[in-house]
Amino acid sequence: MGDVLKKVAVREQDAKVRAANFGEVCLGYNKEEAMEEAQRCIGCKNAQCIKGCPVAIDIPGFIGEVKQGNIEQAYQVISKASALPAVCGRVCPQESQCEGKCIRGIKGEPVSIGKLERFVADWAREKGIRPEGAREKNGKKVAVIGSGPAGLTCAGDLAKLGYEVTIFEALHEPGGVLVYGIPEFRLPKEDVVQKEIANVMSLGVKIKTNVIVGKSVTIDELLGEEGFDAVFVGSGAGLPKFMGIPGENANGVFSANEYLTRSNLMKAFSKDCETPIMQSKKVAVVGGGNVAMDAARTALRLGAEVHIVYRRSEEELPARVEEVHHAKEEGILFDLLTNPVEILEDEKGWVRGMTCIRMELGEPDASGRRRPVAVEGSEFTLELDTVIMALGTSPNPLISSTTKGLETNKWKCIVADEENGQTSKEGVFAGGDAVTGAATVILAMGAGRAGAKGIDEYLSQK
Repeated sequence: MGDVLKKVAVREQDAKVRAANFGEVCLGYNKEEAMEEAQRCIGCKNAQCIKGCPVAIDIPGFIGEVKQGNIEQAYQVISKASALPAVCGRVCPQESQCEGKCIRGIKGEPVSIGKLERFVADWAREKGIRPEGAREKNGKKVAVIGSGPAGLTCAGDLAKLGYEVTIFEALHEPGGVLVYGIPEFRLPKEDVVQKEIANVMSLGVKIKTNVIVGKSVTIDELLGEEGFDAVFVGSGAGLPKFMGIPGENANGVFSANEYLTRSNLMKAFSKDCETPIMQSKKVAVVGGGNVAMDAARTALRLGAEVHIVYRRSEEELPARVEEVHHAKEEGILFDLLTNPVEILEDEKGWVRGMTCIRMELGEPDASGRRRPVAVEGSEFTLELDTVIMALGTSPNPLISSTTKGLETNKWKCIVADEENGQTSKEGVFAGGDAVTGAATVILAMGAGRAGAKGIDEYLSQK
């Protein structure tokens, strides 16, 4: 056995090679590496890692099975709590959740919980092993709006409890942010996302695509004419935010949402695809979160020189440390403490540059982070042909505006109980980004679980 203070290293594609392809960056553990890493877990009785997991996976339980080489049993342990383990093993911010609480991390590196979860899920998929199925049907019908992580989790949990569940998805392909938002090099669609969705469907869940709730059908109609006993809203937050600076309407300005959707869902990164996408030479991505890293790394793979423009310092970057590290390795340039003030257009209305101003950090603001303050007289111009705004998203108000009695807050997020997802409208539950605004996959899954529990309690009393 190696050094117990250090994680077993995980293999990755070389940075220079991967910067020119859309293949997965991280190659994961094999069985021997996974079993070696699992030995580092000391199996705490009062496991803090479980408390750090939004879906409360029995982490010592599944790792204990990996230690013994019982990978199928490890998968069934994970599947009791998570509908999407191969996804979570790849995109969860483990460093601030389960691994952030790991006792091993006090005197060394925490156990590589995410990579172990990924290994177990990939092994089960390759062997054709599915999660254990549902009980007998209980005769009650639930509609789930949105097939992203919140909706899939809620649907899977309800199906296991015997409910007849139908997911309604607005797009032509299920998966929500997993298919339109996260790039192939972080989360392969065919090998991972589609197979995880198939696992949920194997529990008896039906998925209807191209149904826009609020237009094709309303929530009131689902509860009335369509005969559903309850509805869970997991419609996400797909409405992009912009800065409101001059020049934002120029040709060559994208929201990260549009840019990533064209590439990820509509396969514009592939030479065989007909979806148009800008063949940029020089790109600025405005923002510092995971979505900004995804957009920047996508633009790089499409052949551009790419700058991340962020108004705070590296310490305040909200993106995962791993994503920032990978972006730097691949050659993305970071213009930190920099804020755009105007996008410049050429005579034909196309982006030709962006005027920026240098920033310095002042006193902390309401979020606890030091507020960036403009440095007078420090303006400069970045010559560009493309600007991608990655400033976050908010929920589309279509559902809330077409549903009687559904309360929203000032950000157009649906107001729902954190413990059980109950909204102001009887029989309607909600969770994920539709409630919180843009957040992580695993937090949406946690909300999906809470919603399923709330719906089960509600319908059990009827």
